[in-house]
Amino acid sequence: MAEPALHFEWVDVFTDRPFAGNPLAVFTDPGDLNSERMQVIARELNLSETTFVQPASLPGADYRVRIFTPLTELPMAGHPTLGTADVLARQGRLEPSDGVGRYVFEEGVGPIEVEIEWEDGAPGRISMSQPSPRFGRTLEDRAEIAAMLSLETSDLAELPIQVVSTGPPFLFVPLASLAAAEAASLRLDAWRESLAESDAATIFVFSLETVDASCDVHGRLFAPGFGIPEDPATGSAVCPLGAYLARHGVLDAGGRHTLLVEQGLEMGRPSRLEVEIVDAGGELTVRVAGRTVKVADGRLVPPDV
Repeated sequence: MAEPALHFEWVDVFTDRPFAGNPLAVFTDPGDLNSERMQVIARELNLSETTFVQPASLPGADYRVRIFTPLTELPMAGHPTLGTADVLARQGRLEPSDGVGRYVFEEGVGPIEVEIEWEDGAPGRISMSQPSPRFGRTLEDRAEIAAMLSLETSDLAELPIQVVSTGPPFLFVPLASLAAAEAASLRLDAWRESLAESDAATIFVFSLETVDASCDVHGRLFAPGFGIPEDPATGSAVCPLGAYLARHGVLDAGGRHTLLVEQGLEMGRPSRLEVEIVDAGGELTVRVAGRTVKVADGRLVPPDV
């Protein structure tokens, strides 16, 4: 017997208008779907991520949120967390507040705090905490990384090429100009030979030159290992990016900093991600925030396979 039809909502995250930002499908009542079926559905929808909401098992958590790319389950991610919070709030499954409401999602990395700024009873700007930054190895072969990105070594900025994470690890590659960031193109053959099976497999390139003068950073994310050739907005990457910029002196030492990151422009899906970095004597905490727009309702009828 075929599984019953499953309702989902389609939203665009890190944008205030439809058909921009990063699209997400949210299944708030997935029933007893197992992990394999969730993965099949995520592969069929072929979005950067799809989420499935389940009852929480951790004390104090409101819901468990499982996040799938077309190829694998993620322990945590930014736009799926914010987009899922928006859907649950609009469905009345999160208690509204006169101001800022605070909620907790259970994800693969543990509890994630989410804040919703309520506006006339509807969710507005949403932010999330992320685990403490972890600074990994530095890659020294700059010529190899440049060639892998179809660039010249001179296109790289004089900052480290380093793995940093606040959940999944990302390799941060600083570029010397906006033109270099726009021209970057990942060579899959070179990537498979040297990085595909490593902690540096997911690559975030960035420049401090931007298209929009109101933004601070222009970024792009290549994640072929997750089945995502390029991601239009990556909340789990811009938080470790903020920590990277603080650690390497791009931001003034100490205090609170806010960055506005533009992403997705090369894909025709402009996104704006707000990053907050608090530097307390070298102890870094990070949050990411943005808005979400509902695009569509869907009804999936899984085949009997």
